[in-house]
Amino acid sequence: MKLLLVGSTGLVGSHVLQQALQDPRVDEVVAPVRRPLPAQAGLLAPTIDFDHLPEDAGWWKVDAVICTLGTTIRSAGSQAAFRRVDHDYPLAVARLAHRHGVRTFALNSALGADASSRIFYSRVKGELEQALAQVGFESLTYVRPGLIGGARQEWRTGEFLAKQLLTVVGPVLPRRWRINPAARIAEALIDAALRPRPGIHVVSAEELN
Repeated sequence: MKLLLVGSTGLVGSHVLQQALQDPRVDEVVAPVRRPLPAQAGLLAPTIDFDHLPEDAGWWKVDAVICTLGTTIRSAGSQAAFRRVDHDYPLAVARLAHRHGVRTFALNSALGADASSRIFYSRVKGELEQALAQVGFESLTYVRPGLIGGARQEWRTGEFLAKQLLTVVGPVLPRRWRINPAARIAEALIDAALRPRPGIHVVSAEELN
C-alpha cells in the first residue's frame, strides 16, 4: 500500500512515519513537508506550501491518508492561525486526496472534540470532524487521544506540568484521563489506514492506553 502522511514532523506524526516505513504492508510513504526531511528508503517527501497545495501532483494517488497536523494557539500566534493549521489545512488535504480517488482517511483528533463546545480548541477539532464526514470517504476514522506522551521538539509548559501530575496519579484515574503514548496513537492511525472499515469510526482515549 501507499500512504500519504501529513504532519510527519510532529510528535505523533514522526511515530507514524517510522512505523509505516517499517511496516511490510507499506510500499511507500508520501510525506509532504514545509522543510526537507532526511532521505529514507520508501519515503517521498515533497516540499510544499500548505496555503497553495499542488492540486495535480501525481503523489496524491495513494491508498489512504493519515493526518496528524496540529499546533497550539501559542505557537500559531492567534486563534485564526491555529484554525488554519488544525482545520483548514487538513480539510484541504482531505478534499484533494478524495478528488484523486482516495477513499480512506484517518485523523489524529482530540479527546473532547465537539463542534458545539464552548472551548475553542475542542470546537475546532469537532468542526473538522464534521467537515471531513461530508467529504465522502468510504472509511473515516477519528483517533481521539487525551494528553499525548512522548518527547516533543517544542516545549509546552502546561503539557509538561500535566504529564508530571498524571504520571503520579494516572493509575487511579479513569482510563480516558491517562496519558496516551504517541507510539500507541500512531499504531491506531496506521491500523485504521491499512485495515479500513466502511463508515465513520472513533478510537477513544480509553483504547489508546
